[in-house]
Amino acid sequence: MTERHQVIIVGGGPVGVGLALDLGLRGVHCVVIERRPQLSGIPKGQGLSQRTMEHAWRWGVADRLRAARTMPEGHPIGQVTVYDNLLGDFWSAPPARELVQDYYAQANERLPQYRTEEVFRDRLAELPGVELRLGWRATEVDQDENGARVVVERDGRREVLEADYVVGCDGGHSVVREQADIERSGTDWDELVALVVFRSPELHEALSRFPDRSTYRVMHPDLLGYWMFFGRVDVGAEFFFHAPVPPGTTADGPEIVELLHRAAGFPFALEIDHVGFWDLRVQVAHRYRAGRVFIAGDAAHTHPPYGGFGLNNGLEDAANLGWKLAATLQGWGGDALLESYSLERQPVFRDVGEDIIGGWIRDDRAMLEKYRPEDDREEFARAFEEAARGFGRRLRSFEPHYEGSPAVFGPAGGVSSAHGEHTFVARAGHHLPPRRLSSGRSVFEELGAGFTLLALDVDDAAVALFQEAARALGVPLTVLRDTCSGEVVDYGARLVLVRPDQFVAWTGDAAPQDAERVLGRATGAA
Repeated sequence: MTERHQVIIVGGGPVGVGLALDLGLRGVHCVVIERRPQLSGIPKGQGLSQRTMEHAWRWGVADRLRAARTMPEGHPIGQVTVYDNLLGDFWSAPPARELVQDYYAQANERLPQYRTEEVFRDRLAELPGVELRLGWRATEVDQDENGARVVVERDGRREVLEADYVVGCDGGHSVVREQADIERSGTDWDELVALVVFRSPELHEALSRFPDRSTYRVMHPDLLGYWMFFGRVDVGAEFFFHAPVPPGTTADGPEIVELLHRAAGFPFALEIDHVGFWDLRVQVAHRYRAGRVFIAGDAAHTHPPYGGFGLNNGLEDAANLGWKLAATLQGWGGDALLESYSLERQPVFRDVGEDIIGGWIRDDRAMLEKYRPEDDREEFARAFEEAARGFGRRLRSFEPHYEGSPAVFGPAGGVSSAHGEHTFVARAGHHLPPRRLSSGRSVFEELGAGFTLLALDVDDAAVALFQEAARALGVPLTVLRDTCSGEVVDYGARLVLVRPDQFVAWTGDAAPQDAERVLGRATGAA
């Protein structure tokens, strides 16, 4: 038996289902293959960034996600950093994601990954043309010039699925990546880390010494910059905990409880629900595409769960790839557009893994080696406070952009990177910052599903050039007219061409001489 689809997505975690949502809302027929028949109860991947919540809003699930959170509404999302243990004298709770809130149209959120997956799956069930097949395992992937095939198995049954494209969202041990012969590499810190999920009302009470937060990081001088941290799953009892452990540590050994007590600084009653282990390393695929096969999320990049960069970057992969696959299948995108997916996304996570996360570990290690409270208490306090502000500092400069992409009109010599500057100026290759129109509505509320031309006090002839180019190329284009006054003045241009993923493709004060060339490059058709 052979089934035909436009896209086969292997892996039904949040990235795979997020991609299916994006494709389904664009009218693309796809099937999601997920080996797990039921959702996992492990509360990983909890932090959803402002940018991720912009995607959630477009997919129609932002309010559902906020309603599904396990912490009380209004409970602060943020981090306390403590030296030595949770009873330590030195602690700080500096701002982090709120520092960049103004540059995004949605606020960040926090809920266990299984709640996010549940919300995504419920939304997926509302879309025609999208199928979720649970309990099936992909075993073989191959392709030729006419399409791609995936062999799936369940309970002794074997079926062959065919599609125009296959996307592997099947995790760090991706079958799709391996069979597409996509190499990856990165830094291995050669550390084994434990994940412990447990319940303890007593620990909850002890945390009342701090302002309300969702995560509590312990900087211990013996850990060489690696983290021990507690995270809330709810407010009152349930937590998760990460920390390096010696090789050979077992899930049922006494060292797990000893480690929790050491990080807390006191013994406390607890009930353990789950213990797992992972390796402290960064692995990034060298390319995210091999012909008709693509990879996204953990299949393309894995890293320590520091700062919530994994899930959020995986969902950005989905948003970047979704519209490009739809454009190609619908005839208005070219192969160069598909190629731009890897060229845009791979450099971003390369920087995330090696510079942001790796740099964070190295910076903390250097601080702990240089400063000790017993040597100079005041000097240590200053150094510790600076280290505690490290997340906020990194978020200020974490501004993923695609200046080096062939599908945008970036600056000469531009490169795609995770490093940038947040600003309200509209820049080619960068995320469009939200500004209010003269109507009082946010620009994000008016953007079309395809390309959008923001036209601020420009004549009809300039707009007509883009409209004619869009008709000639078959590109869906929404024209958003407004006065060049109020907040939109911050964009610094009267014409802003915005892609379906809310990144800017081109800006100018007057229409280009060849608008068809601009749209053609932005869609990979020229």
